[in-house]
Amino acid sequence: MNLQQTAISQAVATSLADLQQFSADEVLLGYQKRWIADDSPLKIHQKSRRTGITWAEAADATLCAGAAKSEGGCNHFYVGSNKEMAREFIDAVAMWARAFDRAAGEIQEEVLQDDDKDILTFVVYFASGFKVQALSSNPSNLRGMQGNVTIDEAAFHDRLAEVLKAALALTMWGSKVRLISTHNGIDNLFNQLIQDSLAGRKRYSIHTTTLDDACADGLYRRICQITRKEWTQEAEDKWKADLLKDTATEEDALEEYYCVPKQGGGAYIPRGLIERAMRPDIPILRYEAPGDFTQWSQAQREAEMKAFCYEEIAPHLAELNPELNHVFGEDFARSGDLTVLSPGMIMKDTRIRTAFLVELRNLTYEQQRQVVFYIMDGLPRLIGASFDATGNGGYLAEQAALKYGTELVEQVQLSLNWYREWMPKFKAKFEDADIEIPKNDDVLTDLRKIQMNRGVPQIEKGSGKGADGKQRHGDAAVALCMMVRASYMEGAPIEFMALPNRRADSTDADDDNFNSYKGGAW
Repeated sequence: MNLQQTAISQAVATSLADLQQFSADEVLLGYQKRWIADDSPLKIHQKSRRTGITWAEAADATLCAGAAKSEGGCNHFYVGSNKEMAREFIDAVAMWARAFDRAAGEIQEEVLQDDDKDILTFVVYFASGFKVQALSSNPSNLRGMQGNVTIDEAAFHDRLAEVLKAALALTMWGSKVRLISTHNGIDNLFNQLIQDSLAGRKRYSIHTTTLDDACADGLYRRICQITRKEWTQEAEDKWKADLLKDTATEEDALEEYYCVPKQGGGAYIPRGLIERAMRPDIPILRYEAPGDFTQWSQAQREAEMKAFCYEEIAPHLAELNPELNHVFGEDFARSGDLTVLSPGMIMKDTRIRTAFLVELRNLTYEQQRQVVFYIMDGLPRLIGASFDATGNGGYLAEQAALKYGTELVEQVQLSLNWYREWMPKFKAKFEDADIEIPKNDDVLTDLRKIQMNRGVPQIEKGSGKGADGKQRHGDAAVALCMMVRASYMEGAPIEFMALPNRRADSTDADDDNFNSYKGGAW
C-alpha cells in the first residue's frame, strides 16, 4: 500500500479528538481523498475558497515525513504567501501526526537567513528523521533543500515563477511539487500553467473543486456537523446563494467560488487564430433532406444517399494519401441543427488537416449511418473516430462502435468534464498552428460559439443561424474538436477499398462493386 492509500485508509479509520461528532468514514471528503490519492510528480488544484484542500495536503505531508526512507518518506516544504498560513499548515501537520500516531516532536520555531534579514519558520520533526517545514516565499530558501514542495495560494505569490523554478529543481531527485490556489486573473501564471497542462503542453495533473463540486461531496454537511446545525437542502442552497450575493461583483464570485479567472469572457479561440488555420481548398459538402423524405420508400432513400456519396464524397476520398493515418469526428443532430462529419488526416509533421466537412440537415438516422459508414470505409489507415453519443446521437455512435469496434470508435457523452479536458487541447492546435480547417464563415461562427462558462469552455447556449439563414449551433466546432480527440486515439489502422471517381463513368460492374462496397456499408 502506498502512502496515498495509507493516508485515505488511516484517515477513514481515525476519529479525531476534536471531531468526535463525525462518523469515521467522513474525516476526509471525496475531493480531498482524490487529491491525496493522486501520486503525480506535479499536480495543481484550482479551487473554491475554504474547501479544505490545504488541510488535506497537511495530512499527505504528515504521512510522507513520518514514513521511513525505505517506505518512500521524505521532507516536505510548505511555501505559503504569509506567516499566518504557514503557522496554520504546521498546526494541521501536528494534529494529523497525533491522529495517525506518527512519532513527532512539538512544533518548533527556527530562524532562516533570508537575504539580509532573519525569517522565523515553523517545523515539525518526525522520528523517521524527516521534517515538515514552512518556508517563506523567497525562492532562495528552497536552494539546497530536498523534499516535496507545496506552494499554497500560488496565484497570489509575487514571485511565483522564481519559486516554481526553485521547486522544480528538486524533482530531479524524485521529489514532487503541488500547487494549490484560488484564481487571481486570467493572465496569472497559475492559470497559464493550468491551461498549458489541459492542452497537453505541460504535465501537471489538474484537479478542480468549485463550490458546487465541494458541496456535492458534502462540504456544507460537514459545516453543519461542525457548527451543530441541522442540514437541509434548502439551507444549503441559501448558504451558497448568500456567499455569491455577498461578493462584490459577479466576476469576483465566479473567480472565488467557481474557478473562473477574471477577464475570462468572450470567444474561447481568438478570431485571428481561427483565420490563420483556414484553407480555401478544403471543401464542405452539404445535403439537406427534402421535407417529405421520411415518406419515401427505404429503397428510394438509400438510392438518394448512394448518389450523394458517389457523386460528392467519393472524388475527395479518392484523393486521400493512403500512406497517412486518418481520423474521424462527428457532431450529431436529427432535425434543426446539423450533423457535421469531419474526416481528417495526420500529416507527416503531425498537423491535423481536415480532409473535408460534410453537413447533413434533417436526415434520417439510417441514411446518416449510410453516409458515415461510406466515409469511414473509404478513409485510409483509420486510427480513431470520436462520436457525439449524447441523447439521440447514441444510436449512430453505437452503430459505428458495433461495426468498427470500441477500440476504434469512442462514444462521447458531452459533459462539462469532457469540455474541460478536450477544449484546451483543441485550442492548443490553433495556438500552435497545428490544424487546418475549411475557410468558411459558418465554420468561423461555429468556432466563435465556444465561450467560457464558469471556467469551462463550451458551446454557448441558444441556436444561431448560418449564412443560409438556417439553424446551426456550433456544430462544426464540436465535430472538429471530436476530430482532434480522435487523433489522440491509438486504434490499429484499418484497411480500405478505393472508390471509383464518378457515377457517370461507371459500368454495370462498377455499380455492382458500389452497391456491395465493403461488404455491407449500405
